Amino acid sequence: MTRRPPKWLVAAALALPALVGMGLLWLAVFGWNWARGPLQDLALRQTGRALHIDGDLALGWGWPAPRVQAQRVSFANPAWAAAPQMVAADALELTVDLGELLRGRVSFPQVKLTRPHVHLEQGSGGRKTWLLDRTQTDEDAQIRIGHLTLDRGEVSYSDVARGTAVQATLSTVDTPAPAAAAGAAPGAAPRPALAGVAFKAQGRFQGQTLVAVGRGGPVLALRDDARPYPLQLEATLGRTHVSAEGTVTNLVELSAVDLRLALRGDNLAALFPVVGIALPPTPAYRSAGHLVRQGAIWRYEAFTGTVGRSDMAGTLQLDVGGTRPRLSGAVASRRLDLADLGPAVGARDAGTATAAAAPASARLLPDQALDTAHWATVDADVTFKAQALLRDKALPLENLEVRLVLDDRRLTLDPLDFALAGGRAKAQVTLDGRAAPLRAQAKLQLRGVTLGRLLPTVDLGKASVGLLQGDIDLAGQGASVGRMLATADGRVSLVVRNGEISRLLMEKVGLHLLEILQLRLTGDQTVQLRCAVADFGVTHGVMQAKVLVLDTAVNTVVGSGRIDLARETFDLTFVPRTKVSSLVAFRSPFHVTGSFARPSVRLDTGSVAARAAGSLGLALLNPLLALIPLFEAGPGADDPCAQLAQVARTAPPKSPKAAARP
Repeated sequence: MTRRPPKWLVAAALALPALVGMGLLWLAVFGWNWARGPLQDLALRQTGRALHIDGDLALGWGWPAPRVQAQRVSFANPAWAAAPQMVAADALELTVDLGELLRGRVSFPQVKLTRPHVHLEQGSGGRKTWLLDRTQTDEDAQIRIGHLTLDRGEVSYSDVARGTAVQATLSTVDTPAPAAAAGAAPGAAPRPALAGVAFKAQGRFQGQTLVAVGRGGPVLALRDDARPYPLQLEATLGRTHVSAEGTVTNLVELSAVDLRLALRGDNLAALFPVVGIALPPTPAYRSAGHLVRQGAIWRYEAFTGTVGRSDMAGTLQLDVGGTRPRLSGAVASRRLDLADLGPAVGARDAGTATAAAAPASARLLPDQALDTAHWATVDADVTFKAQALLRDKALPLENLEVRLVLDDRRLTLDPLDFALAGGRAKAQVTLDGRAAPLRAQAKLQLRGVTLGRLLPTVDLGKASVGLLQGDIDLAGQGASVGRMLATADGRVSLVVRNGEISRLLMEKVGLHLLEILQLRLTGDQTVQLRCAVADFGVTHGVMQAKVLVLDTAVNTVVGSGRIDLARETFDLTFVPRTKVSSLVAFRSPFHVTGSFARPSVRLDTGSVAARAAGSLGLALLNPLLALIPLFEAGPGADDPCAQLAQVARTAPPKSPKAAARP
């Protein structure tokens, strides 16, 4: 026998259509406005902030995202915020992701605000007005929005701690439609313009004045990884100007970027608030290139531009997927002005202290502190090459190649190679920013350098002054290059061989008066420069001469003394020893003293006076005897150059007071 269903189930089945019909009739007559109160109460209980729906409320059913429409809507900011309302709009339309809602997360795939006024603020302790927990600090307590449409209105954002307060106005405009796709039918009707958003923004960002104008597509793809958002932007931040045009995918996370970018400004270091990585201080610059992002990789491709008077081109890549962002790439310059590198090494503006015009107290070594504050923000591995180098006083540099590596605040330039006066210089430089004060080590090798070309502004007469070989090894510490040298320890060894030098210059060094007069009348000649050796031990910034000798066919000049890198002063004495007979020779030592900015060369007047007095005394007895104190027979022997060069590597330091004098 068939079992009958319970009577209550039959009654419920018969009543359900009636209840649904009554509900639909209720909604048709009274709508959804009855739900405004419960929704407002729910928002207040959950967030402690007031939600007001002062106009009609409507719901359009759909799965999995029903649509909600409301008129005259506002949602309050927390009490600590400066603006009373976070959002106020004439109309609100949104879809609700029911699947996410069942998981306890609020997600609106689409939101449209008509004439909105949006005020977002970040406060102390990590508080953010768009976080909906009671303390506004839980990053999970935020509404996830997929696509946002803003139909006219105003948006502001402030973060007092970071010196940021920006206000933007939005308006709806028609933007040109995208270009026709390749292969479009000939004669096809042009595509209509699309409605988009134009914006103007002003205020302060990271303490710098901001002014921006631009336009974008009608719908902001805030979290859409499939739909690129078209963007045009012209902005000025402080003294930096940015122009960009292209697309950005996922405006919240910037998962993909494809922009034609142009930059110009007074100093690359000023870009730190924008890019978040340390760049060196520079003169005024401009650059244009292609900025793209794919995943964790940003690339500034095929850029060109100038820094000061130097041209630059190349590609740089920034990988943000590691512990620290890592910058890599290659940059090349056809013409590099060495003065443009000055700010990066702490040099002052050109012309502030030149040897010709500077006061004696002026300092020539770079004394501006190197800015290492942001070295911890990035690692780097960048190569740089420059063909022609512009430089003051025609210093013969060219074909510069350097690899810069920054690893956990330790900066290395290795190799640092360049052509120099017909030869080659190779260096390795390390700056350790992990130490306080900054520690530095530098090694330099000079090979095959033509001394005459190295010092083109020094009057060496008809000199072809041999080939220079050298080794410099120094280590110091301090905030600036000047301070590092002032504390340096190490060695400086230089050797010149097989050249020629002005005979007139060497006769002047020996004060051979008759020979000087003869060469003035007949013209200068050259004599063999057998060798020159300069070997200094460096202790706490003081270069103490171990070996200091210039050996020519005319005479040998022996030097002693010291160079103080901390005070930037010379204290050197040179004694000429003639190799040829001279009838009138005062053979006086001479001293090089003074500052690097204003060096001074003077004769030892005591020696000259003694010889003159002796000559005068003998002249009273017999005029011919007056020449005896002034006659220089000359030892007639050459100094062993090979031995001098060997001594330059092995001789112990010698006190300047103990230096031998004739």
